[in-house]
Amino acid sequence: MKKLIISTFLLFICINLSAQNFKYAFVTDTHVGSPTGEEDLRRTVADINKLTDIDFIVVTGDVTEMGTNDELRLAKSILSGLNKPFYAIPGNHDTGWSESGGVNFIKEFGADKFTFDHNGYRFIACASGPYVRMSDGHIPRDANVWLDGVLKNTSKDQPIIYLNHYPLDNSLDNWYEATDRLKKYNIQYAICGHGHNNHPYNFEGIEATMGRSNLRAKDSIGGYNIVSMTKDSVFFAVKKPNQEILPAWRSIALKRFVNNESKKYERPDFVINTKYSTTKESWTYHSNANVVNTPAYSSTNIIFGNSVGLVEALNRKTGKKVWTFNTKGAIYSSPLVAGNLVILGSGDGNIYALNVSIGKQVWKVETSNSVLGSPVTNGKNIFIGGSDHCFRALDVKTGKEIWKFTEVEGAIVGKPLIYQGKIIFGSWGRHLYALDEKSGTLVWKWDNGQPNRMFSPAMVTPVATKGIVFIAAPDRYLTAIDANNGSTLWRNKEATVRESIGLSTDSSTIYGKTMQDEIVGYKTQPTDPGVLWRLNVGFGYEHVPSMLIEKDGKVFFGTKNGVVYAIDPKNQKTVWAHKIDNSMINTVNVVDGKNILVSTMDGKVSWLNTK
Repeated sequence: MKKLIISTFLLFICINLSAQNFKYAFVTDTHVGSPTGEEDLRRTVADINKLTDIDFIVVTGDVTEMGTNDELRLAKSILSGLNKPFYAIPGNHDTGWSESGGVNFIKEFGADKFTFDHNGYRFIACASGPYVRMSDGHIPRDANVWLDGVLKNTSKDQPIIYLNHYPLDNSLDNWYEATDRLKKYNIQYAICGHGHNNHPYNFEGIEATMGRSNLRAKDSIGGYNIVSMTKDSVFFAVKKPNQEILPAWRSIALKRFVNNESKKYERPDFVINTKYSTTKESWTYHSNANVVNTPAYSSTNIIFGNSVGLVEALNRKTGKKVWTFNTKGAIYSSPLVAGNLVILGSGDGNIYALNVSIGKQVWKVETSNSVLGSPVTNGKNIFIGGSDHCFRALDVKTGKEIWKFTEVEGAIVGKPLIYQGKIIFGSWGRHLYALDEKSGTLVWKWDNGQPNRMFSPAMVTPVATKGIVFIAAPDRYLTAIDANNGSTLWRNKEATVRESIGLSTDSSTIYGKTMQDEIVGYKTQPTDPGVLWRLNVGFGYEHVPSMLIEKDGKVFFGTKNGVVYAIDPKNQKTVWAHKIDNSMINTVNVVDGKNILVSTMDGKVSWLNTK
């Protein structure tokens, strides 16, 4: 025991002795791909290279504007011009619209998280999404699993500096998973980007600093922060290219972190599960990575993919793992069960068909870019889009290419609709496309007039009836389109429906999830009907694409904070609600009116049963 005390004391002394003065550059929100992003970053790199007292550079996310492969490649080439080591993590702009599902950030920068020691301090950085969907910020499940391993090998005395793109507050849906872990260690401070302005923070006792964007904004030149570490304090000061460093605007005392365990902080509330106690989780499985797709089911298995490229199959009755299959890229494609096959795309650029019972590969189709779109089938062929500007029809049994449409602008990340001999789908290139089901020729394409790709009809799953296609893009309009020629019949912004819609089983009503509390109904007609009815469900602010599915007289949908709802559209009332975790609910898979298969962004897959 005496030897252990002496060893611990010596370790503490060594850590403190090695914590010498040093400086590093703190760069964030460079947004390469935006109008001035490239030039502003080149200026900053050139400026940093003139500094002789900088040890390294950290870049805390939103490295690019849209996360395209070209933007990532360009950003990496610019940052590679630094004459000191640099470390980068992605932000929501690198992942939320990424054509590779985050795969190419890892390819370009080597990882989406990092840790290193410098002068006695341990720097730990995690990625934060959302990934390929609009949602709150989210520290990926695999990053928290990784963080557990890093902290396990970190002395409780070693001073830690934590980096994330988002602030460690409820702008991340799982902020508490980071703060709860870090407060058990000697956390000194955290740094982040996202807000584009310098700002001091304190997150549950953890001192923190948000750094300004590298973009010039309304100024003539961009800028970044120089962080100066001394024995007992850290100082943050703005540096603009070719100008003198400004006086420090922020300082933090460096000292042993003491967690105030008596103070209570905000945490997710699961009281809604008590209110609707007849809805239960028959089983819940927690994957080791994000699940951002809708699981499929066969007579015996539940199948889904996760963000580290693993396809997992669970026993339908017990939720126990049956088989796994490794791909080499993140999976955002919702799998399709077709006979004895399960078919899905991967961020590694392949479309896979696996035996649904044992997970053995039956066929594989290679493409030149990630495949984030979800497949649909007409029984004979499957139809799926990718990030290589192509949409394909493949033979469901063999994977043989039937046709390929090669004129798609932007990445395809959604699920197509088969309707009246057409395949209808959107992309992040601003358009909705209708292709001939048999030949793949373009019948029509539609856009909402928005030049900004972020308003593209990419994530909505179109629904159609009576010769009308209905969509809701991020522009917050419900739009009715003539299925024959692609002309706009009407657009309604009365209720601010965003991406999440559904069609009633009798085809009389379009359901929409608004951005604040309400589910609304519209009549399915060729002229603008206005809002037919509104139901205040009380789910709060909402922006995730989770389609509304009707079955057995109830409409089911999920929200950004991990709650699944069932409403009665006829009587306009909430039937039940159940909270699984605090992250985005993907579009649910409704088995029947009493059994619902659910997945969350944080990697939970649950079978819900209600009486």
